[in-house]
Amino acid sequence: MKVKVGDTVKIICGKDKGKEGKIIKTYRLEDRVVVEGLNMIKKHQKPGKSTETGSIIDRESPIHVSNVKVLSSSKKGEKVKKEEPKKKEKKSKGEVNE
Repeated sequence: MKVKVGDTVKIICGKDKGKEGKIIKTYRLEDRVVVEGLNMIKKHQKPGKSTETGSIIDRESPIHVSNVKVLSSSKKGEKVKKEEPKKKEKKSKGEVNE
């Protein structure tokens, strides 16, 4: 994945499009990330004991990693480039390296 915990990202599609947040958890096998304060869902919780009451909890839901863009430190939405490996030069069979 191109992102890791602690990166600041911008949501590029979905209901929270254009919002920014920090990654708090990644799910590598599913290619999903949880962004702090974004993609909120409501979870209905049953009462556990006879004294407790049920409640509705707001919590973050995972979003696919293709729907987020890593922001640079200047926060202008610039792309972060990965370093490319060195390219090998093509040589013909007849050339001799000296």
